[in-house]
This record gives sequence, structure tokens and C-alpha cells, in this order.
Amino acid sequence: MSWVATRVLAVLGAGGAGALAGLLVGGLNDLPRVGAVAGAVLAIGAVVGRDAWRGRRLLKWLRGSLDGSAPRDAGFWGEVGYRVEKGLKARERRAEAERERLAQFLSAMEASPNGVLLIDADEQIDWCNSVAALHFDLQPDRDRRQRVTNLVRSPAFKAHLDAGRWQEPVVFVAPDGHTTLSVVVRQYGDGLKLVLSQDITERERHEAMRRDFVANVSHEIRSPLTVLSGFVESMATLPLDAAERQRVLALMGQQTERMKTLVADLLTLAQLEGSPRPAPDRWVALPALFEQALADARALSGGHHHVSATVVDGWALAGSESELLSAVGNLLSNAVRYTPDGGRIRLNWLPRADGGGAVEVVDTGPGIAREHLPRLTERFYRVDGSRSRETGGTGLGLSIVKHVMQRHGGAIEVDSAPGAGSTFRLVFPPARVRRDAPGLPPVQGGPMLNVAGDATAR
Repeated sequence: MSWVATRVLAVLGAGGAGALAGLLVGGLNDLPRVGAVAGAVLAIGAVVGRDAWRGRRLLKWLRGSLDGSAPRDAGFWGEVGYRVEKGLKARERRAEAERERLAQFLSAMEASPNGVLLIDADEQIDWCNSVAALHFDLQPDRDRRQRVTNLVRSPAFKAHLDAGRWQEPVVFVAPDGHTTLSVVVRQYGDGLKLVLSQDITERERHEAMRRDFVANVSHEIRSPLTVLSGFVESMATLPLDAAERQRVLALMGQQTERMKTLVADLLTLAQLEGSPRPAPDRWVALPALFEQALADARALSGGHHHVSATVVDGWALAGSESELLSAVGNLLSNAVRYTPDGGRIRLNWLPRADGGGAVEVVDTGPGIAREHLPRLTERFYRVDGSRSRETGGTGLGLSIVKHVMQRHGGAIEVDSAPGAGSTFRLVFPPARVRRDAPGLPPVQGGPMLNVAGDATAR
């Protein structure tokens, strides 16, 4: 209370000085008491007025925006202003630090790959990041303070939110009708809720593909095993003559070969998916590649189709020779299997203006309807399942071709229509195509390679 003592002493000192001055003045006029009282009152009033003026200045500053500095007065009011200003600045620094931490926290949630939605105890939206806005079709500025169940009209989401048991996530289709969301709800604070959303569309698709793959493999293997089991039982229990035994053994050999082909294709797919991409500096000569692929196609055709090819000398592709041969060979074998006897199959090389190129297989087969084209490269997808099995197909050939092209940075294109034949095109980027590559073995037989198989009637 030193400031009180200071003020009291100042008032008493001013009063005493005023009284003394009053006595001196009053003595000359024979009014000493009146002069003393008047002098004391004036002195005390001056001190009090000065304090009131300083206090008013401080009060005016406190009632204002508090942007500037407090009045710099000496004494009590000056110290009060300084202390208030210091406290305000400390509070502003703490508030600014909190704002920075909040901004950093919101930036972290904005950077999250998952959707983050904050809702209050009344299920009104407090905040959401851009991913949650995309998942739930929200507009953060417009939809803030709106009830979330009025905007996200999913019965599964509303039932999950109302249930109050949030140990397990809820899965439902997003408002766009295409995205599958997995949503987790967690409670915090006084009835506040944190909603986390994750796009699991691709995961669900891959899971469905895995289930279909396992089911298809099981079915493809079970069929020949059932046939083999039946033949083995027949041979063990029935008296068969030599001709019947020979026929049964031939059929068993076909089923065994079918399973071997299926296993080989599955191993090829597993190898393609698990191995690194082919190096871009290993060049494979196209003429030699075409000759090998056509030789295999001619052997499969058995002379029942016109098989021909053209390729300019000196062209080469960068990549794995075995994978490229597998891709081209699968296209040719499909053409042979599905093209009727006497049909034409042609293997072409098409250089492109951008420096890339395409390997093209054209046939005069029955063609493929438009609705089947997007699914042709799916595993075990068949346009005509019974015909594919009759011709020895596993349903994995075009899937192998797709993986080979992805590993070589290319793509597969299909043009087909019922009754108009089919054209399958393997498109390679410029980095994988080269002409007159040094160190490649020359192709014998002139500038154009022509390989043809004669058609024979059956």
C-alpha cells in the first residue's frame, strides 16, 4: 500500500503548502484563517484534479481499441497503465501461439489422406477437410453449422451415428453413387464427435477380384479333375477293350494338358506381378521375334489358316524377349483358336509418328460385341466360355498380355465388331522403339519378312 501512503502524503503536503500560502496572503488582509483554508483547498484540488485527469486518460485508452500504448504517466496511474498493457500483450502472445497451433493442427488434418469431419453435440458440422467434403459432397463454408444427417442422406450412416456404439466402422456408398466409404466415429470432449472417412473403393474392387480369382481357379481346376477322376474310376471298375482304353487315355491326356496350361499361365502371371520391370536398354529384334511367334502360330493352326506377317528390317523393341514373345504369341494363339478354318490372320508392325510403334494382330474371325471389349483383359473372362474351353484356352491369355504391356510402358487396344473380325494392337512408347539398332543380328531375306501358312479344308 505504498502508493496510498504516497497519495496521502502528497495531499497533506499540498494542503499544508496551500495553508501556509493562504496565511501569508491572508495576513496582509487580516484574513489568516480564510486564506489558510482556501490555500489548502486549492492545493488539494490541484492534486486531485491532476490524478483525475491521469485516470481519465487511462480510462479512455482502456475503453478504446487498445491498439496503441498506454499513457506514459509517472506515479500510480502510469504504473497501472503499464501493468495493464503488459498483461494485454502477454495475453495476445498466448492467443497468437494458440492460433498458430490451431492452424497447424487444421493443416495437418487437411493434409490427411482420409476425410476428417468434426461435429458438435447437436450433430452440426463444425469443420471438415477437403477430403471429407469430397467424400460426403459437402461445401465447408456453406454447410457449416448444418446438421450432418440432413446433408449425408445415407440410412446406414444415420443409423450408425444414432446407435452410439462406434467400436466398428460402417461401410456405405458415398453420395456420388460410385465411391465406397468406410467411416469411423469417435467421441471426444462434451458430446463432440470425430468422423473419419476412408475411400475403400479400390480395396473392395481388389477384394472382389481376389474372390473371383480364387473361385475361377477352383472351378477351372475342379472341372478337369472331375473328368480325370471319372475316367480313373471307369478304368478301375469297368472292363474296357483296347480301343475304349485308348480313347479314355487320350481324353485324360487332354485334361492333364489343360491343367498344365492353366498352371503355367498362373505362374506366368505371378512372375509378371512379382518381378521388376524389364530394363529399357535390352533390345529385341522384331524380325526374329515375329518369326518365332509365327512358327508357334503355324504349329497351332496346323495349316488351317492363312497366317502372314510383315515387318521392316532393323526395328527393335526394348524389354524382355520372353515377355514380348508371350504377349505376341497369346494374341496369335487367340486368333488361331477363334478364326474359322480358311480364315486369315496377319501380324503387322505399325511405326507411329511420335516415334513409337504398334504390333498388330488382325483376324477374320467372328468378332466381339462392343459390351465385351472393356472386360477382355480380366482374368478368366470369356466371351464364349464353352468355346474357349473347347479350343484349349485358359481365360488368362489377354490378362498376361495386359501385364506385359504395363511392364513395358505400353497399352493394348482392341477394335472389333460381330462379323467383322478383330484387331488387337500392342502400342509401345517411343522410349521402347528403335530402328537400325546397333548390335542386333541382321534378318535374312530382304527388307520385308513374309511368313504364310496355307489354308486347307477339313
